[in-house]
Amino acid sequence: MKIKKYLLIVIGLFGLLHSNLFAQNINIDFIEFVGRNIVVHYTLDDGANSNRQFLVQLYSSQDNFSTPLTKVMGDVGSEVTAGFDKKIVWDITKELGAYQGTISLELRGRVYVPFVKLGLKENQIFKRGKNYPITWTSGNLSGLVNIELFNKDGERIWGENNIPNVGKYDLYLPAGIRKGNDYKLKFTNVKDRNDAVFSPPISIKPKIPFAIKLATGLVLAGAAAYVVTTGGSNSNEPTPFPTPISPQ
Repeated sequence: MKIKKYLLIVIGLFGLLHSNLFAQNINIDFIEFVGRNIVVHYTLDDGANSNRQFLVQLYSSQDNFSTPLTKVMGDVGSEVTAGFDKKIVWDITKELGAYQGTISLELRGRVYVPFVKLGLKENQIFKRGKNYPITWTSGNLSGLVNIELFNKDGERIWGENNIPNVGKYDLYLPAGIRKGNDYKLKFTNVKDRNDAVFSPPISIKPKIPFAIKLATGLVLAGAAAYVVTTGGSNSNEPTPFPTPISPQ
């Protein structure tokens, strides 16, 4: 397999920015092979506005640069900050299979403006089997959103699709979800799947803590023992069980 050692930079990459701001630019430093992965090293310079975030996506000539590559990780996707030695790792085998031939890559980016802002706090606790009203703000409260739950390994655990983008939703987490930390909710714009926002890490707990369940079980066990071994109020002897009646 051969690869062209360059990326086609989109003209007007920062075209959404005002012309009176400091110049922004993106430079591809080099591309390398690491195992079955292709690693793209680049620099994203935002001048004095280095606190802004960008949506960066990688495309290939295999589909005429029509859809962004998905088997990528690193400094790619939404909320990418400016800086040096940015890296995108692309698993070409997972994306294209046993591909042979020449391929070109194209890097596209724009200033990232989230389509919603979530009203969730970091490490907020959600209990399974309960309803939680969650809210968000948006510049355009219309259309539909998908809400999904991912674990710390990036696996999709739960989701609801085509929810009206009205800024509020009653979140119900099924009882079968495993407890743990570092879960994240993902909000996706149905009209543009590239428009997605992740919540801060959240924690999922049981509806009733195990310690309370255990204590309740001990109390019930003690009550059962009391009924079996204690006689009437004036007796210190155990109450005998009645003699079974033989069938006639």
